[in-house]
Amino acid sequence: MFKKLLIANRGEIACRVIKSARKMGIATVAIYSDADSKSLHVQMADEAIHIGPPPANQSYILIDKVMDAVKTSGAQAVHPGYGFLSENSKFAEALEAAGVVFVGPPVGAIEKMGDKITSKKIAQNAGVNTVPGYMGLIKDADEAVKISHEVGYPVMLKASAGGGGKGMRIAWNDEEAREGYQSSKNEAANSFGDDRIFIEKYVTQPRHIEIQVLCDVHGNGVYLGERECSIQRRNQKVVEEAPSPFLDEATRCAMGEQAVALAQAVGYASAGTVEFIVDGTKNFYFLEMNTRLQVEHPVTELVTGVDLVEQMIRVAAGEPLSIAQENVSLSGWAIENRLYAEDPYRGFLPSIGRLTRYRPPIEVAAGPLLDAGKWQSDVAEGATAVRNDTGVYEGGEISMYYDPMIAKLCTWGPDRATAIEAMRVALDSFEVEGIGHNLPFLSAVMDHPIFIKGEMTTAFIAEEYPDGFEGVRLPGSELQRVAATCAAMHRVSEIRRTRISGRMSNHERKIGTNWNVSVQGESYNLTTEADHDGTTVLFDGGIKLRVAGDWKPGESLAVMSVDCSPLILKVNKISGGFRIRTRGADLKVHVRTLRQSELAQLMLEKNSPDMSKMLLCPMPGLLVKLDVSEGEEIQEGQALCTIEAMKMENILRAEKRGSVSKINVGAGDSLSVDDVIMEFE
Repeated sequence: MFKKLLIANRGEIACRVIKSARKMGIATVAIYSDADSKSLHVQMADEAIHIGPPPANQSYILIDKVMDAVKTSGAQAVHPGYGFLSENSKFAEALEAAGVVFVGPPVGAIEKMGDKITSKKIAQNAGVNTVPGYMGLIKDADEAVKISHEVGYPVMLKASAGGGGKGMRIAWNDEEAREGYQSSKNEAANSFGDDRIFIEKYVTQPRHIEIQVLCDVHGNGVYLGERECSIQRRNQKVVEEAPSPFLDEATRCAMGEQAVALAQAVGYASAGTVEFIVDGTKNFYFLEMNTRLQVEHPVTELVTGVDLVEQMIRVAAGEPLSIAQENVSLSGWAIENRLYAEDPYRGFLPSIGRLTRYRPPIEVAAGPLLDAGKWQSDVAEGATAVRNDTGVYEGGEISMYYDPMIAKLCTWGPDRATAIEAMRVALDSFEVEGIGHNLPFLSAVMDHPIFIKGEMTTAFIAEEYPDGFEGVRLPGSELQRVAATCAAMHRVSEIRRTRISGRMSNHERKIGTNWNVSVQGESYNLTTEADHDGTTVLFDGGIKLRVAGDWKPGESLAVMSVDCSPLILKVNKISGGFRIRTRGADLKVHVRTLRQSELAQLMLEKNSPDMSKMLLCPMPGLLVKLDVSEGEEIQEGQALCTIEAMKMENILRAEKRGSVSKINVGAGDSLSVDDVIMEFE
């Protein structure tokens, strides 16, 4: 076995690999850019080597710099993680030439399956169903439009060397095909150094289901079940689960056998993923093979008890697989939510800054990394597990240079409903402050009827949130639970306030019991009756709720119960009440005396300034292109400029007709949120 392993990556996946290597007794080496000098993966590794400036194309994906770090460290093997150089055959060749083991598949398998055009042809020759499309190289936008007509709209334009949603666009007409071709090429070149694009039919109402395979150099191969990855935004997975709520055992077996056969046909040896698109009648079509570890691998680990990173390392060391297909079993259900530094209230645009607060839920019996596999058999009946794969810490910064992922929060339960409920509690307990993030959106998905029924497709977000995410409106019964809890918490705050002021010796008799609580447009008059064990809240109309918990003023998380049912609230004090966040809702809750409530109705509301004649930068990023000039007449929907942030291009468009009166920035400028890019008249 190897004595020293270098991880050619950063962030949460570097931390994840370090955990398995440490468990195996292998020393680890981290590499880092200027932006990552204080990152968690650097702190966790046994040693760390600096490789260059922040941009990935000047550090993490420069083979020469990574090879210098390998030679300096004396590492015997390199794990590439995912992204960056993980599917770069030239990197694998450089390692082989240096006598260093690449913890991944052979170079030939990377070349054949890592290229989407080549892999699709191989799949066709192997008898695997594939999506109709054009696999040849496309020379320009005009040819892209012509091919799109031949294939038939809608089409998907995809980067040949792509992955992770980069370099992918859906086109429904000629204009979108032309525009998508150029954007896909740009993203592909920036992310992978390869701007080749191909086109295939976009299957409507599809489900994205992938098979995890594991093969060794001795000809053995197994599949470890499937992952449902249908909830995606801009072709980037957001929620994954294992197994899929859609597949039956026969379909699972057929997909798994095809996946293993395809892997073995190219001499694959390592962990890999064969991705399929599945229609409503369970017909499945090969999409691509990812010749690396997938972001969502934890859910497979949680339902199988197999440490995939450990298996990759052992296969790379020449060991045969220790499991056969008949030994693979799926136990319980696992769900993964990707926590991104993206603001759902601003169209999921990237957010950067310092994590002023970062408190994940406590990990509980989180699978093979803690208990070396087979952990489910030791879990008490009805118990759940929580796992959080992350690469950040409180006080750290989220950079504009890399992927916006903060963490991968996973839960496991004996069945799907239990795993979902465990995830709801975990999301409510996850505290993140200082940046925009998608926690509220993830909570909303976990409560969405379509997700609960397991009937989602890859169009879920576009169809259910066509106008973007605007937060959650809690049902009346849940609002009453929040109102009752805030009334009880307000009473505790008032007791603390009177004690600090020293104005009264017997504060309990002075604290009021009649309150008005206003939240999300609802107003409740209620009475509180407190005792040593909690507070009974009686609403006008007769509803009575019993609130209990040990929350104290100043605490940012309130773990409460209402009528013995848990309620977890993120709490911030505001004038006259609390800012409460729970289950995807962001609420201002005002708790007032009845007289204060009457007076509050008379207060005037402040009007927001008119910004309709300005184009504001919605995210921090680089202005890579201006599409209009001063004095130009513009039409609704016309592209105005392109902002690049976190490896993605974002085109800003005109919301209505008008003319450009002033442009305040130029191509190449770095912009902050709400910078005025241009003005209209």
